[in-house]
Amino acid sequence: MKKKILMLLAIFSTATAAMAYNATLAKLIKDNYEGKADSLTTVFIKEFMDTSKGTFWATPKGKNSSNTYIYWQQAHAIDAIVYAYERNKAGGYDGIAGLYKNYAAKWYKNKGNNYSGGNTGFENPYTDDMCWITLTLLRMGEVLDNNSYSNTAKTLFDKAIMKRAKEDEKGLWLPWNDSEGSGPNACTLSPACLMAVKLYQKHGTETYLEYAKKFYDYMTTHICKSDGRVEEPPLTYTQGTFGEACRLLYHVTGETKYKSKAATYINYAFTNGRCTSNGLLRHEGTSMDQSIFKAVLIPYAVNFCLDEKMSLTYRRTIVSALLKNADALWKKLDKESYPKMYCPYYWGESFDPSTDASMGAMASGVSLMENVARMCRELTTEETGIETPKTEDKTKTGNIYSTDGKLIRHKTTDTKGLPKGIYVVNGKKVFER
Repeated sequence: MKKKILMLLAIFSTATAAMAYNATLAKLIKDNYEGKADSLTTVFIKEFMDTSKGTFWATPKGKNSSNTYIYWQQAHAIDAIVYAYERNKAGGYDGIAGLYKNYAAKWYKNKGNNYSGGNTGFENPYTDDMCWITLTLLRMGEVLDNNSYSNTAKTLFDKAIMKRAKEDEKGLWLPWNDSEGSGPNACTLSPACLMAVKLYQKHGTETYLEYAKKFYDYMTTHICKSDGRVEEPPLTYTQGTFGEACRLLYHVTGETKYKSKAATYINYAFTNGRCTSNGLLRHEGTSMDQSIFKAVLIPYAVNFCLDEKMSLTYRRTIVSALLKNADALWKKLDKESYPKMYCPYYWGESFDPSTDASMGAMASGVSLMENVARMCRELTTEETGIETPKTEDKTKTGNIYSTDGKLIRHKTTDTKGLPKGIYVVNGKKVFER
């Protein structure tokens, strides 16, 4: 009996501490990001998505609109839409969530614009491309409750990715591509490690956990640097991905070395001058590869912040950094140009209208706002005793507004005849088909 009481007290103490930690983090939140996420996601879809296919153009429609060889980037673009689905579903906006779910289904049907194929339609000469796609398919399976996505991910990992695996005196590794002599790198082994641990969580097959541990060992022994760099130069997408792999390895093994590494790698991305500029995530380049890096980091950073097993000190630092980045981006957006409200490469600057907008930069901005909105929702639950901050409500009366707060129709709630899209009517989001 005494043991049971002690155990219950320990559980109660842990739960109480977690609530206190979340309340501490919730106090950092001074704004509501839901509407901001709606605005950016709507722009992303209107300007960059081929809605008949669910895939994305490199530049806004009507410009160059090419999506040739944009493959792994498609994974992180649709990933942002899946987060938008999840947020709207949680908020009770089933119609909008259903729209986003349908886009994901189209994306899957069109194989994410893959230019190769194989048995699943997602196979590719580049191992890292398949790794990023597999991670997105796993997440789609988790969130959209569709085993087709999860099963395809498993097949890709088992029969395409691991088919290329090599094991030598240094350990288990994957080549960057299928060319003879291609070596290992962080952008392949980081997502591979994360995939393996997620597959272990889903299927319970010990082989997956063995793969994850071996990829971790290779990374930490031969690629990662002692100061917190996952690779040289440090890039946000591998910092976040390998940090997430370490975080999940901690949860399935209980070994504190993984917890420590998760904090080290993700914290480095937000605090070290190699990854930041004036306190914001830095401009990592204008290519499609580089501009989408931050879209990969952000969701994993938010996962870290929401994980009550992680250090409160690190969580506080990263929550503050995420909010600072989101506020900076929103301040710099040209809201008067909506829906051509494009994200810049660096969130401390405005978009240069003399240049073509980038799908990669837009995906990074959408990922930031969607995931900060997710983070704020989770941290400001009733359990913390802190309500989500309220912004000035311009949608109380019988008017119709765009998702960025612009008045569309005055003294009416009739959306008939409006262009297809999302509107705010009496404080509620509606979708005009």
